[in-house]
Order: sequence, then structure tokens, then C-alpha cells
Amino acid sequence: MHNINKQTKAYDFKTQDIKVLKKLMPYLLKMRARVILATLFLIVAKLANVAVPVALKGIVDALDKPDILVILPLGLLFAYGLLRLSSALFNELRDAVFARVRYHAMHLIALGVFKHLHTLDLSFHLDRRIGGITRDIDRGTQSVSTLLSIFVFNIIPSFFEIAMVVGLLWLNYDVFFAGISLATVSFYIALTLAITTWRMKYRYEMNDMQSEANTNAVDSLINYETVKYFNREAFEVSRYDKTMGRWEEVATKSFTSMTALNFVQSSVIAVGVTIILIMAAQGVVDEKLGLGDMIMIQALLLQLFLPLGSLGIVYRQIKHNFIDMNNLFDLLDRNAKVKSVKNAPLLELGRGKVEFKQVSFAYENKDKTLKKVSFTILPGKKVAIIGQSGSGKSTLAKLLFRFYDVNSGEILIDGQDIRAVDKDSVQSIIGVVPQDTVMFNESIYYNIAYGKEGAAKEEVEAAAKAAFISDFIADLPKGYDTMVGERGLKLSGGEKQRMAIARVLLKNPPILIFDEATSALDSYSEKKVQKALKELGNKHTILVIAHRLSTIIDADKIIVLDNGMILEQGTHDELLAIKGKYAQLWQIQSNKSK
Repeated sequence: MHNINKQTKAYDFKTQDIKVLKKLMPYLLKMRARVILATLFLIVAKLANVAVPVALKGIVDALDKPDILVILPLGLLFAYGLLRLSSALFNELRDAVFARVRYHAMHLIALGVFKHLHTLDLSFHLDRRIGGITRDIDRGTQSVSTLLSIFVFNIIPSFFEIAMVVGLLWLNYDVFFAGISLATVSFYIALTLAITTWRMKYRYEMNDMQSEANTNAVDSLINYETVKYFNREAFEVSRYDKTMGRWEEVATKSFTSMTALNFVQSSVIAVGVTIILIMAAQGVVDEKLGLGDMIMIQALLLQLFLPLGSLGIVYRQIKHNFIDMNNLFDLLDRNAKVKSVKNAPLLELGRGKVEFKQVSFAYENKDKTLKKVSFTILPGKKVAIIGQSGSGKSTLAKLLFRFYDVNSGEILIDGQDIRAVDKDSVQSIIGVVPQDTVMFNESIYYNIAYGKEGAAKEEVEAAAKAAFISDFIADLPKGYDTMVGERGLKLSGGEKQRMAIARVLLKNPPILIFDEATSALDSYSEKKVQKALKELGNKHTILVIAHRLSTIIDADKIIVLDNGMILEQGTHDELLAIKGKYAQLWQIQSNKSK
């Protein structure tokens, strides 16, 4: 769990809120015409709203004439009704016009974050857990809508109306009416800001605990089989219960402190309104004010304090949403450690020659994984890498695909340093079949066709046939339309690997990487796939990361890695002849297979 207190103290509301508003403004400016139109409708609606008590005063004054014949003030009555209708109409027009602004901003921000997450390097996605990320995105995008709604439908209208009411009281009555109203509003706002800011630590803790609980739940459900294998259901439920228990305690504190704040706010309003009404009543008794004036002041106060009454809730929502949006924008602030240099040219593909020159690499906060590794894969040739776990085999594949960049040395494709050219152009010409194959929770057809945008059905079926999975698919009741489940859990390891091979064959890139891609296949399927891969050998430059030596005996070169360095290299026969590490491994695996 994160250090909640540290996070809470580190959050500088003033600084962070300004940062969030600056980042939100460009999205609003994209639809500035609608924003301006909505603001105009808001002004007209509030003018009509404040004019209602004025019309009411005229009606009361017209009727409050006991000594002369009273004539029904139809004009004022009609004006009163028209003003109320106008206020409602322009409020609805404001809402309708601004709806597009609000939802378009949500759309653009969600799209921007989603796109940005795909640009971040592998290390970010390994460090962060998907449950926490999705929670931040959900809360952040929803906060965009809420925050915009609050500003346009609550904050701006409320302060505009407060200014008009105070100004009207100042111009038409004793300055004390306006002064007490303004003092009440100011005191209310100051108290709300101070107490709500103090309360925000509870909200921040609630968010953190909720994210932790959500992340744990997603993790547990994704690893459903592992939980079952080790009978850890009770542990997972207990872990979730403990986190939600802490959340419950903080949520209760948050709510009880809110009730105290509500009482303080109500007290301020009650005192201010009572003082002003006493003054107005005294003015009527002294005949300085008419009954119409008394009613107008009361109506104005209602319009002044009704929106102010919800200002505390609105302010709390603003602060909550600023936190949620700050978390969202923090994701956008993350910079990829591996990215294309500015104005990087596209890779100019030749025949697909790959060279590792004095490559050294270490993961963050770890010892060097690779130490001055050099070798070449000629076009149309297959080079296999073997070695113990942790020797750096898979790291070579990740560096070639530019999931990471080398610390020193260089990797060349057709003589071009892959760090100096556009990263996407490098990745587009490399196909990878990883050891841990993950599938989308879609159909078999979707997962295979993912390898090539717009692939024809015949191409998908041909790729499946080449990967020797077409017969398996044909035997399924729904064939290619069969859903594979979350992360492909409905398929066996071998079926997933053959689907992954089919997918990369459909992509048909000039350079192929197989990272122990046949490790989950049975002997029959392995031989079939090996045959398919052998046929590809003349057309592709292939790097194979292998554990089972029987799968790479036909490689043009076999490299034995040990402790991040090349220990031996040569063909299968050459390595057996020197009776080194490779020969020892071959002997061990050969004996096991007997």
C-alpha cells in the first residue's frame, strides 16, 4: 500500500489545482463558441431570475393601496410569469449547449490518456498494476464531467447571482443590507474553504484505499486459477476485507466531519438572514420601507442563500474532483523512457540483417544483465540463444524490439542503429511470439486477425493452418467465432502458443523473434510447428530464445549465454564437438528424454 500520509501532505492543493485547470483549458478552448454561447444563456437566465423579486415587489406595492381603488396589475403579473419562464428556458438552453462541451472534453481526455498509456515503455506497465490505472482513468474522466458541470451550472451562476443581489440591495436600500449580506457570504466561503481543505485528507485516504482494494480484487480474479490451486480463497477475501475495513473507518470519519461542517454553514446563513430580516422588518415598522420592499428583500435573500447553501457540497466535490483529475493528468505527465528521437527517420529495410555490437544492459536498480554481447544474424538465417534463467536471453529480444534501450553498444538493423530511427518503424518489421502468450477476451478469429489490419478471411485461415491449429478450430462448435475468455483462459497453453504463432505469421514481418514459443506444445504439435518455422527460415531473419535444445538443432548458429556474456557459439555439431556447456546441457536433456 502507498504511504497515504506522505501523499496527503505532498498534495499542494493550490499548486495542483492550478496545474489541473491549465491542463483542462485547452480541451475547453476546442469548443470555445459553445462555451461563450452557454455563458450568454447563463447571464440572461440569472438576470431574469434576479428580476423576479423586483416584479414581485411591484405587484405587492400595486395591491397594497387601501385608500384608493385597486386595479389588477396584469402587466406586472404577466411580466412575473414571463421572467420565471425565461429563467427556466435559458437555464435549459445553457445546459443543452454545454452538454457537447462537457462530453467532448471527457472523450478527448480519455482518448488522450488511453493513447498515452500505449506510448509508455514496458517498465511502466510492469511497475503499475492495471486495476489502479483503470480506476484512475475512470475517476479522472468522470471528474472532468463533474467539474465542468459544477463550474458552469453552480459556481459561476452562484457568484454572478450573488454579485447582482448584493448590488441591488446596495443601490436600493441601506448600505448595511448589502454589507451584512456580503459579510455573511464571505464568512461562509472562508469557513467552507478552511474546514473542507482540512477534511480532504480523509478523501485522499479513501481514494488510496479504494484503489488498493480494486487493484487487489482485479489481481485476484485475473489469477483465479492460481488462487484455486493453492486454496487461497479465504486469504484473498481477508485481504480485500482488511483494505475495505480501513476504507470504512476513514469514510465514516469523512462523513461525520461533513455533518459538523454542514451545521456550521447553516449557522452562518441563519445568523445572517435573521439580522437582515430584523432590519427589514424594523424598516417597515418605521415606514421607511413598504411591504413590497420587505417581500423583495426576503425573495432576494432566498435567491442569494439557496445556491450558497449547496456551495459547501459543491466545493467538496471540486476538491475531490481536482484530486481525481490530478491523478489522471499525472498519467499524462509520465514520459516514456524509450522513445524516438526528434524527427527520427524511418528505418530503411533491406534484407533484414541484425547486428548486436558490444551490447551491455542492466535493468533499473539491478546488476548488469548483458555484458558486451556481440553477434550477427544474417538475412534468412536463424540464430538461437540458450542459457540458464537470468542469463539475459529474453532481454536480447526485448532490446531488439526496443522495449528497452541498451546502456552501451548498439543494435543495428541493415546497418542502422535502431535508437536513431523511428521506434514504430522498427517494431513494425519485427514479429514476436512470447513465452507467456496472452489473448484478448474475443473470438479466435479476432485474436489471429489482430496480426494484420484488414486481413482477409483466407489469410487468417492460411495462418492458422501454417501454425497447425486449423484442425483444432474446425472441431469447435463455433469454430473461429469461439470466445477464448479473459487472457485466453479457455485455451490450453499449447493452443494459445499456436494461435500466437498464427498471429505473427499473419503479420509476416521480415524479422521474427520466438521467445521459447514452443515450450507449451506437445511433441506432435512441436514437430509440426518446427516444420512450419523451418519453411519460414529462408524468408525471415529469425532469433530464437530456447530452453529445449531439440527445438534449435537446425539453427545456423547457437549462442550459449552465461552470466550475461557469450560463453560459446557455433552450430549444433560444432558445439557438441568442443564438449563445453552446450554439450553438457545436450547430454542432460537427451538423458531426460529417454
